[in-house]
Amino acid sequence: MSQRKRIYMDHAATSWPKPDIVLDAMDSFARHCGATAGRGGYDSAVASSNIIASARHTLGTIIGAPSDDCVSLQPSGTAALNAAIHGVLRPGDHVVTTAAEHNSVLRPLHHWQRNHNVRLTIVPTDSGGRVDADELIAAVADQTRLVTLTSASNVTGAIQPVEAVGKRLANHSAIFLCDAAQSFGTIAINAAHCCIDMLAAPGHKSSGGPAGTGFLYVAPRIHDQIVPMIQGGTGSQSESLEMPSSMPTMLEAGNLNVPAIAGWLETLKALSPDELANRTLHAAKTASLLHRSLRKISGITLHANSSDLPIASITSPDYSASDLSMILDSEFAIETRAGLHCAALIHDCIGTSPEGTLRISAGHTTTTQEIESVVAAIQQIVQPAAQ
Repeated sequence: MSQRKRIYMDHAATSWPKPDIVLDAMDSFARHCGATAGRGGYDSAVASSNIIASARHTLGTIIGAPSDDCVSLQPSGTAALNAAIHGVLRPGDHVVTTAAEHNSVLRPLHHWQRNHNVRLTIVPTDSGGRVDADELIAAVADQTRLVTLTSASNVTGAIQPVEAVGKRLANHSAIFLCDAAQSFGTIAINAAHCCIDMLAAPGHKSSGGPAGTGFLYVAPRIHDQIVPMIQGGTGSQSESLEMPSSMPTMLEAGNLNVPAIAGWLETLKALSPDELANRTLHAAKTASLLHRSLRKISGITLHANSSDLPIASITSPDYSASDLSMILDSEFAIETRAGLHCAALIHDCIGTSPEGTLRISAGHTTTTQEIESVVAAIQQIVQPAAQ
């Protein structure tokens, strides 16, 4: 890898750099503990179990869970979403989802549509990637089993009306699943207040944890409706060939990734209400600067109707998204992502199919100077071609 100073602008994919407290905690656990959680009564095994319990409690506090038992630790956001979707769907069900969703939602739903006669209604977004709450609610029928809505688009950064949808579904039998991958760690979200039945997120994005971490919150009202997708050892009820029927154990077969969770826990403990408020403010200011600056450049189109999260998708008539990304990397050491961003359907709504966009995504560590450098580099690339 080049020794030039990197400007990392792919935070929507994963956060970087990871805080030293994360790396130190992972190293310390691996070197000095290393035991599995829930598999023994000796000191290091108890220490490992305490890390799991602390992570579960800290997550529950952040998202407003009524009980720590509502929080299942998962190896990724994708695993959490699969556990949720496969856990509650039954053949013949009706599901309402949106074009803003990531493939970690859409592909499992497509599997159920193709193989289990699930009926799927996909609500489009507007040209900036935002879902209309009224349109989504209008698609919900009496027999709807599941409604899914991402908290924010990973393509345009548009924040979705999660609270409005959740509260309007509160008296409906449908289960409400929210994918908080792009907002968890940046914007406060209270699952109970927003009437969210299942909330999933990875740990490696805005919350600053390592890969291999994530969680699934399951509201008490649907604990008896979810079926575990994976069966195996849990360290409890080992005499039975049936999986435990209680949360969170029923969704945690196999050894948890305690080294990664130990690192993640350190950043979770730092996510106080004040810290989240500061990150929300920083995200809003960064998004405003990024979008405002990009709109001034002739020769590109910014695909957004508002500046919510600091994610910007752009296209140029003179350069493909992949060429723009390659030039930014090779000539300016600016790291971005080009393509569909694992969310193909939204591109039909914002007019960027089939190629996709160049995505620039900042994080809570991104500086004003870095934003200005990115904008200047894009201007230098595209404006000679536009003249």
